[in-house]
Amino acid sequence: MAGFSGVSAVGRSLERLLNLAFISAQPVPGESTKAVLIRTDDLDLAQNTEIRFPALSLLLYRVDFDKSTRASWSARGSQDGRSYLPLDLHYLLTPWADNAEHEHLILGRTLQALDDVAVLSGPLLDHSGEWEPDEGVQLLLEDVSMDDLMRTFEALSVDFRLSLPYVARVVVVTGPSVAPPADTLTVVTGARL
Repeated sequence: MAGFSGVSAVGRSLERLLNLAFISAQPVPGESTKAVLIRTDDLDLAQNTEIRFPALSLLLYRVDFDKSTRASWSARGSQDGRSYLPLDLHYLLTPWADNAEHEHLILGRTLQALDDVAVLSGPLLDHSGEWEPDEGVQLLLEDVSMDDLMRTFEALSVDFRLSLPYVARVVVVTGPSVAPPADTLTVVTGARL
């Protein structure tokens, strides 16, 4: 299972996957579209140095524990003495271009590329995540209501932009192995049998 670096490794894996997809089929004719990981501050284009048109930004805007697998991972942890935290990583994938048509082309190519892969595993996962050989992360277009999406942009204090909400699940972050406690000998003095 992934160590604490698994969270950032998923972002780098997504960025690399999408950049390879853009190289194989550029969405904007005559341009070089680039996928780039950003932070919330980078959404302010006046001060941004990360986003260069045409681009697709990948913003990790929410991290949540995976409710459907939390109990089973806790049970495994109680058996082997390690902590297992199953996470869902929520991303906003936002196209950036000089016009609406080019932004739509970027979105279309992004959807196509992510649907073709659907699961990041093996060499598609960035090696910094300390992944197990059989580990994979599922990529799903997330069902987010328009109200929730608008509230997200309000919380980010930026104007709404057409975006794809994606979730990467299940990223299991493990704690270090803990040696089982040694047997303890208990002695009671002064007891009569």
